[in-house]
Amino acid sequence: MTHDITAGSPASDTSLPGDGYVGDPAVRAEWDSRYADLQQLWSGRPNGALVAEVAGLAPGRVLDVGCGEGADAVWLARGGWDVTALEVSGVALERTAGHARDAGVAVRWVHAALAEAALPPASFDLVSAQYPALLRTPDAAAERALLAAVAPGGVLLLVHHAGMETRQAHDSGFDPADYVWPSMVAALLTDDWKVEVNEQRPRVAPEAGAGAHHTDDVVLRARRLR
Repeated sequence: MTHDITAGSPASDTSLPGDGYVGDPAVRAEWDSRYADLQQLWSGRPNGALVAEVAGLAPGRVLDVGCGEGADAVWLARGGWDVTALEVSGVALERTAGHARDAGVAVRWVHAALAEAALPPASFDLVSAQYPALLRTPDAAAERALLAAVAPGGVLLLVHHAGMETRQAHDSGFDPADYVWPSMVAALLTDDWKVEVNEQRPRVAPEAGAGAHHTDDVVLRARRLR
């Protein structure tokens, strides 16, 4: 389900619908709980790799996958992008709405998991997924959804923490084998795509927020040719 968040409009003050979420309720509950535990989970600043990679792109339609509290979405909207922000957590989306309103920008949001969102195919000039927690499935549904959303001539930008996919399962229950990593998306790229960047680099890390301890990124940037 999609809704518009526009600064100063009645829609910007409307709470998210309780029954509008599309996806696994357990995933939504897990992330709602994580956000509800803290007044602010992330740094509040746009991700460094996004800022660097978008610098040479002309603004168009962008899908922000796993928008969190909206720092990337707001930054993109301020730069002239037509932003659709997707997130499983309703708590996070409410914060995104507030930040968008405070910044005086419009953001269209989708309260859904990526694979279940039924996004219009091949319709985004940029699909940005910054450190997304995309669950892995046998049919590679999330990976294919990322690729399917990119318009011909558009760019997929996927950024993640380096070294994560080779780690062992953690006592907390986190198992890297359960999630999608850039190498899995890269493996699905065909001749319809041109890989522009596929590298590990030092992370432009925020001083605070979850994940600030990670020092290196894996950056995959691919352009859809047709």
